[in-house]
Amino acid sequence: MTAPIDHGATAQDRLYADACTAHAPAIARLARAIERDADRARDLEQDIHLALWRSLAAFDGRCALGTWVYRVAHNAAATHAARGARSAKLVTLEEAGDLPASTNPEFEAGEAQTLARIRALIAALEPADRGVMLLYLEGLEARVIAEITGLSSTNVAVKVHRIKAMLARHFAQGDPA
Repeated sequence: MTAPIDHGATAQDRLYADACTAHAPAIARLARAIERDADRARDLEQDIHLALWRSLAAFDGRCALGTWVYRVAHNAAATHAARGARSAKLVTLEEAGDLPASTNPEFEAGEAQTLARIRALIAALEPADRGVMLLYLEGLEARVIAEITGLSSTNVAVKVHRIKAMLARHFAQGDPA
């Protein structure tokens, strides 16, 4: 979802257009990671965009625009989940993004099995830990994740380290997810 740029646009509108240009795909992935149902995911994505546009009236530049976007998206998704999305099924990581296709069926089958195990392990995490891990998988640094979630950088780093260690243990032991 990209916002058209209007010459009479306000600063808020310009910030929103910049935020959409840079972060709309990540917002869409977050919505699909929270909601399995495509319609509910689109609704959540629209809710995030609306919350983002409204919040930009208060944006003062004390943090990076990207940090602001992720913080608003994280909070809107948490509010959405608390409002009754408890009964909705979670979306797998594979469904949350398009994965590159392989030309080797054996490799593809092994990769699918590995991804299924990872998805199941991440889906079993507490919501706060799952949120931290999804932000980590988006490539964000612990410092940025801390700003978004309100946790300390150290706490984020410890959570990521522990989750990665748990994944490694399950894979080393050959445990199914």
